[in-house]
Amino acid sequence: MTVKKSKPILPPAMLGILGGGQLGRMFTVAAKTMGYRVTVLDPDPHAPAAEFADVHLCLPYTDPQALQQLAQTCAAITTEFENVNADSMRWLAKQGVPVCPSGDCVAVAQDRIVEKTFIRDAGLSVAPFIAVKTAADLEGDLSPYLPGILKTARLGYDGKGQIRVKTAEEAHVALSEFKHQPCVLEKMMPLVCEVSAIVARTASGGIACFPVAENEHANGILDVSIVPARVKPEIAERAQVMAQQLAAALNYVGVMAVEFFVLEDDELVINEIAPRPHNSGHYTLDATLTDQFEQQVRAMCNLAPGKTDLLSPVTMLNLLGDVWKQDGGEPNWGPLLNTPNAKLHLYGKKEARPGRKMGHYNVLATTAELALEQARALHKTL
Repeated sequence: MTVKKSKPILPPAMLGILGGGQLGRMFTVAAKTMGYRVTVLDPDPHAPAAEFADVHLCLPYTDPQALQQLAQTCAAITTEFENVNADSMRWLAKQGVPVCPSGDCVAVAQDRIVEKTFIRDAGLSVAPFIAVKTAADLEGDLSPYLPGILKTARLGYDGKGQIRVKTAEEAHVALSEFKHQPCVLEKMMPLVCEVSAIVARTASGGIACFPVAENEHANGILDVSIVPARVKPEIAERAQVMAQQLAAALNYVGVMAVEFFVLEDDELVINEIAPRPHNSGHYTLDATLTDQFEQQVRAMCNLAPGKTDLLSPVTMLNLLGDVWKQDGGEPNWGPLLNTPNAKLHLYGKKEARPGRKMGHYNVLATTAELALEQARALHKTL
């Protein structure tokens, strides 16, 4: 394959991002720190990224005038979430502005059937699965996929759109609960743990991978990420290699997270991809030489990926709206902010709700275990 050469985009160019949530906010801070200007497209008037952006287009992601303004004023455009309209991204690319990741890559990540099929066809391991587009797809022999999880093909995140099933009858009931929308039935695997690798790739083929994170979830939402992951070094290295292979197969440009299941026999299977920076990469804000949001800027501007050396073992702990007081009062930040090796990151969201990601903090220590222990202890003080 011939790699095309693209000129680097330098400050003070205007960069565009579709989505103004916490990922858009942290991207905007990184870009502004590097000297770029930023336009955020997000229909929420209180979008967290709008606080820092030069321009906030408070319009729908499909608004023709907003898209036209992005195309005319931005030197490159990216996204903070995969459920953005892929056709909007394709239209922007047709106007001659670099869009990364591409609308085609985003479209792959938007549909679990397409995503898992692509990963399997790229020669990488996924859990056994079957596409369920109608009830008839559940009529055959389902033993290779049971016990399993029925997942909606589109719009599932943070554990939503998933039902565990043990029998064909339960699979039919679950499909009815999902109102017969397209799904995948995926076999439950004997997990040891879950890990993720975040990779960055430029249009010129430059590629870099961050240290692998070990992830623990609570109620389907990421709770903590532990780095370095407590797995064998060869498993972590294999995860990085597989993430880079997948990025190359997609001809991906930008930052992408690849989530893995580590099985009892040390096998790695890919669970899913996120075509953007990822919650499990927030540790990079304090613990690596380059963070994932600077890396996103560098990738979209066709700059060489920054070095990803781990400066310290670290644990990232998510802060959900559950820790805010019922009257909306703030948690007790004193102990956390008075801990010299803890770093608090709040997302500027106006309303705290149970399960809503409001912020996170990183704890750096001499070992990952110590960082995890201290992060858990600090959470109890909030």
